[in-house]
Amino acid sequence: MTDSHDPVSRRTFLDLAVSAAAGASLTGAWVAAQSGPSAPSDRIRMALIGSGSRGRSVSSTFVRHHADVQYVAACDAYRMRAEQGVKQLSELQKGAKVDAVEDYRRILDRADVDAVLIATPDHWHCQIVIDALAAGKDIYVEKPLSNTIDRAVQALRAYKGSSRVVQLGTQQRSGLLFQEAAKVVQDGLLGKVTHAVIQFPGSGYGTAPEPDAPVPDGLNWDLFQGPAPRHPFKPSRLRWRGWWDYGGGLITDWGVHLTDVVLWYLEADRVAPLLTSGSAQYVNFVNPDRDQSPDAFSVSWQYPDFVMTFTNAIVNDWEFSRQGNYFIGPGGSLLIHRAGYEFRPSAPPANAAAAASAKPAPQPRRVPWREDDSLDPRSSTSAHARNFLDCVKSRQKPVSELEIGFYATLPTLLAVKAVREGRCFKWDDEQKKAIGV
Repeated sequence: MTDSHDPVSRRTFLDLAVSAAAGASLTGAWVAAQSGPSAPSDRIRMALIGSGSRGRSVSSTFVRHHADVQYVAACDAYRMRAEQGVKQLSELQKGAKVDAVEDYRRILDRADVDAVLIATPDHWHCQIVIDALAAGKDIYVEKPLSNTIDRAVQALRAYKGSSRVVQLGTQQRSGLLFQEAAKVVQDGLLGKVTHAVIQFPGSGYGTAPEPDAPVPDGLNWDLFQGPAPRHPFKPSRLRWRGWWDYGGGLITDWGVHLTDVVLWYLEADRVAPLLTSGSAQYVNFVNPDRDQSPDAFSVSWQYPDFVMTFTNAIVNDWEFSRQGNYFIGPGGSLLIHRAGYEFRPSAPPANAAAAASAKPAPQPRRVPWREDDSLDPRSSTSAHARNFLDCVKSRQKPVSELEIGFYATLPTLLAVKAVREGRCFKWDDEQKKAIGV
């Protein structure tokens, strides 16, 4: 059953970090230095915080590694979703007891929880990360790290002062196809990359204006809003990704996956953009309050060694999708997305003499997706979960550890800031601060 607790007021919310720190001795820290299958009694005990569709999907992927993990609770501010998580996890774990919880702090209080999966709306990610670190839990948190720069910086600082394992859900890093395509760039086939171009379709997730409505039975609306500004309830706010209060639209939602690939391929995992600019417009979406993400945007970043751009405009191609990551250099171009990758070298030398003395030219190739991951076809989430579980046991850093996740999220948050404020921003990486220009 769902726990019954008083709603979290804004004053109470400001006290959350203090209360969590006071309970830091209640840790379920995993200390065994081992990897691979273990006895059922040695399973990593996890809890799901945020039992919506994505949280239930990722937790079900974790359960496929049942020799090493067991879920003991599902938490959500909406009782219906917490109960859906309990039902799914209990069935997947052959009837094992799974508790329904409303307030995530009751999860962090538990000594029988070693790690948490955070799949709440984006505006809650960092506070729960900070509190979970204080409580001694290891963490798998869905991307993006945050919907605001300030909270992302707070989470990074808390992480760097801890010894916990934290994995951001940028699971493409664990995909074999993405790892294979990385070699095209990192082995120098493109030469020194000048442009990283991101193209991905989507409207920005905005919803049409609608009137306020009664809060549904079982929804703790105050708890859902948490660190965000307070508003009357309306159903579209539960489709939260397009609202600036809770998410960052397509720029942060898909953008973090794509900026992460750029920084990985160009070996700039912990490099911040020097300058961020952006423009956007409400074209087919009416949003007079400007409190949701627009449906047309183009943003750009200047990095020390390359430039990166992102737009939600793409050319339709039914044969091979044009969305995804493009890397462009003097030696050619690479397009990579979840359906495969395509490498196109530059044209061969123009004259016969030059051609005769040149090395054999790289050949164009298109590599479609293949079923590399038998546990989770067409997804690298299973391998990402496996990496996290192995690191919880070995105490090594996972492939998408929080600092890497911070720098993948940062350009998208700066882009949202540029779009909303209509100006460019420099980034002071020492002070971790955006400076308007």
